[in-house]
Formats: sequence, structure tokens, C-alpha cells
Amino acid sequence: MTGDWRTDRIGAALRGENPTVLRRLESGFAVIGDVQFLPGYSVLLVDDPGVQRLSDLPRGKRLSFLSDMDRLGEAVERACLRLDPGFRRVNLEILGNTDPFLHAHVWPRYEWEPAELVGRPVWLYPPDRWSDERFRLGPRHDALREAIRSELDQLGATPGSRRSTS
Repeated sequence: MTGDWRTDRIGAALRGENPTVLRRLESGFAVIGDVQFLPGYSVLLVDDPGVQRLSDLPRGKRLSFLSDMDRLGEAVERACLRLDPGFRRVNLEILGNTDPFLHAHVWPRYEWEPAELVGRPVWLYPPDRWSDERFRLGPRHDALREAIRSELDQLGATPGSRRSTS
């Protein structure tokens, strides 16, 4: 490996060196988040580190990125619904204020979140949630990783199989 994969997340994913990659999708990489204070937090990384915003992509790639964001969001929703009875919903965000490359956040939200935060953006969580070692991605998240991977695989099996009818 060439250095810390966190300094070049997309390049590391392209080289097969980013340990957070769940699956390669059409427009980029589905990755599980470094922090898991909301279990299942994932990110869609565009596959070109030079792309800074959605509008930098040609229309076809743009639609592909949005479709992949939808696919990752649904996979996280299905996995979290199966693994945690307190699961409520998924929030999808494309922000880009900190990292200079196009990426989309997929945040699962839960009934067990603190009452003062459950209806607010996750960015308002206290700083310790982002830095405390107990919320760091680790081996205890392996089952969650596998559940999201499995859902991504099911959702990508055939073009018509994306949505369940049950």
C-alpha cells in the first residue's frame, strides 16, 4: 500500500486498497463509513477523484451516480431494517463542503437516537460521536458490512429486480 488510504479514498479504491469498499458500482464505490454511531452509515464515492460536484459529470454519468446513490440507500435501508428493530428511515445527502470530491452520504436513522437529535441533521451530533474510538468502524461491523453487500448484490441482480413488490 502507498500511504494512508484515507488521504486518497478514491485512488485507494481504484487500486483495491481502500478497506471500507463494499462494492464497485457503475459510477463509483459503495463504502461503509469510518464512523458508525448510526450503524450502517455508508458513502458513495465517485470513481474519478477530479470530479468535485455532480454537475461536473456528463448527464449519463450524473444519472448513473444518482441511480447508484439510490441503490446504496435502498441496500442500507433493507440491511438496517433487518438488523435493528429501531430503524426508521434513510437520509441521502450530497454535500461536498469538506472533501473536494463528489460523494453522497447515506445515513440510517433510528428510533433510539436521542430525542433532541432524532429529527435533526446528523451533523449536529456532538463531536465525540465523530472521534470516539467506540464508534470507529471495526470487526464488530462485519455482519453489517455483509448485510449491505448482500442487499447491493440483490438490488443489482437484474434491471427489473430493484424494487420489491411485497
